[in-house]
Amino acid sequence: MPFLNKIRRLLAEPPPEFVFEFSEAGIAWAHHARQKTDTGFHTFEPDTVSVSPVRDNVLKPEAVQAAIRELAPAGSTAKPRPAAIILPDYCGRVAVLDFDSFPSDPREQAALVRFRVKKSVPFDLDAASVSYVTQAGSGKRKDVVVAVVAIDILARYEAPLRMAGLHPGAVTISALAAMNLVHDSSLGVMAKLTGKFLSVMVSDNNALKMVRCVELEHVTPDDIVAVLFPTFAYVEDEMKRRPGKLLLCGFGESAPELAMRLSSELNVETEPLRSAHGTPGAHNAGLHGYLQAAEAA
Repeated sequence: MPFLNKIRRLLAEPPPEFVFEFSEAGIAWAHHARQKTDTGFHTFEPDTVSVSPVRDNVLKPEAVQAAIRELAPAGSTAKPRPAAIILPDYCGRVAVLDFDSFPSDPREQAALVRFRVKKSVPFDLDAASVSYVTQAGSGKRKDVVVAVVAIDILARYEAPLRMAGLHPGAVTISALAAMNLVHDSSLGVMAKLTGKFLSVMVSDNNALKMVRCVELEHVTPDDIVAVLFPTFAYVEDEMKRRPGKLLLCGFGESAPELAMRLSSELNVETEPLRSAHGTPGAHNAGLHGYLQAAEAA
């Protein structure tokens, strides 16, 4: 997808030695060494990480620190080794902002983006990290993908890497990284479940159009349909078309039955999200997308 091409170039210059995707369940990891990439998953004990956009996520920093040291043993040089962090979707906010015109000056862009996003985040924007990427639009109109994370939350995810002699020079959010696995340019939806958090991304003509991430009180088919049904209705109302495809990720053993129900009730072709590195799951879809994008860059 074009807006992710810019991210791909950033992530691949130079390619990090380690990539870590955090979730409440654990750390999905990848290690690049001598033209070979090893991957795996380190499981957390309960309540090691608790994802939220408004409070500290890393509840047991010693356990996270020990995991990082195990996955990335100290190297032979004192120079920090490059690494990337993929954050949980719900620890921040991702939005697509539309502008009738967008300034060319980076300082004016940043100020305008912050002004637009300020009222939609549940934390102090002055104490947050704000990143954005512009997408192609018609005429002067621009859609801008914005990711916002509270600095304190980000710092707590970065700290175990820094203490292990790693430099987290690339940071992204799982849902955005997973969008690298979407190759269909037609109007479509991806639904990604990670624990109790459901992320829904709408893309069209190789551009991201909408992002939602909700915390489900109960993870049942009815709760999932209750999120997806109004999303499809909104898309059809706004874009005058129904999405042609729904990609599912992270639904485990319930995926086939859920896919049949969603295909019937939403009248949409439903498929699992796929990756060159295997089938992405609930806790590593961002890692799969990151690796695929890095290889394509």
